[in-house]
Amino acid sequence: MKAKLGMSPIAWWNDDLLELSDDVSLEECLRQSRSAGFTGMEMGRRFPNDPKVMLPILKEADVTLCGGWFSGTLVNEDLEENMDRIRPMIELFKAVSAPCIVYGEVGRSIQGDRSKPLATKPRLMDDEMRAYGRKLTEFGEWCADRGMPLAYHHHMAAVVETEPELDAFMRNSGPGIPLLLDAGHLAFAGGDPLRAIDKHHARINHVHVKDVRMEVIDKLDRSRQSFLDAVALGAFTVPGDGSLDFGAIVQRLADHGYQGWFVVEAEQDPKKSPPLKMAQIGHKELMRVMTNAGYTVETQGFPNA
Repeated sequence: MKAKLGMSPIAWWNDDLLELSDDVSLEECLRQSRSAGFTGMEMGRRFPNDPKVMLPILKEADVTLCGGWFSGTLVNEDLEENMDRIRPMIELFKAVSAPCIVYGEVGRSIQGDRSKPLATKPRLMDDEMRAYGRKLTEFGEWCADRGMPLAYHHHMAAVVETEPELDAFMRNSGPGIPLLLDAGHLAFAGGDPLRAIDKHHARINHVHVKDVRMEVIDKLDRSRQSFLDAVALGAFTVPGDGSLDFGAIVQRLADHGYQGWFVVEAEQDPKKSPPLKMAQIGHKELMRVMTNAGYTVETQGFPNA
């Protein structure tokens, strides 16, 4: 079985908490991640939106674009508005041969609002979840028809956060909207990543290997503290530095035949957790557990670099 290892630039520059950012260029970010062994990078705010500009940068770094976040609003806005916003991203991602666009629901979400405690997250009634699942399926099919599949990202402080919410979403949506499995977000929400993999493996097309520090999460006052407070306190980290058993998680994905990207997405304070050092820790741990699970990790970055 084959796998690829990527990173998110959120370890270098945080889009929601700008104070958790290093003053490093895109080129330096790519250089550091590639030197640690990663061959892919998800898109961040310092990436150019012109493929003619992006491709030479990726080629020089020997890195491929392995995904990127789209802020979807289908829970409270119509399909056409989201289609209009995602069209340029579809064309960009096709031009640079990215595997998918990560759909993150920000409608009604409190994930970016530091004044909203975790306990006030939005919740969908059963009929709302049914309608939402149908809408996402239609949107996912529309994107795939244009040459770019989505990967639905369940997320803390959003409408699909907990394991029961994820199960309800998957029940009410179809194969047209594949799933991004994020072990860290699911564990933060009190869910079981292994159980989720067993239930939903047929729809998983992208994986975020985000680790968590449960000692930080367990101390949170969810009636007072927000998702961004948790991030600032160090709730997330890379595999090998946190509380999750990625040996078991990766093995379970292998057991179900998953092949594709494993992306380290670990937002931290780069002054306390230097991104290059954390990238090296994460890569070493992932190589260990992936080798044990029978994966062959691809070492080529930019195609034909």
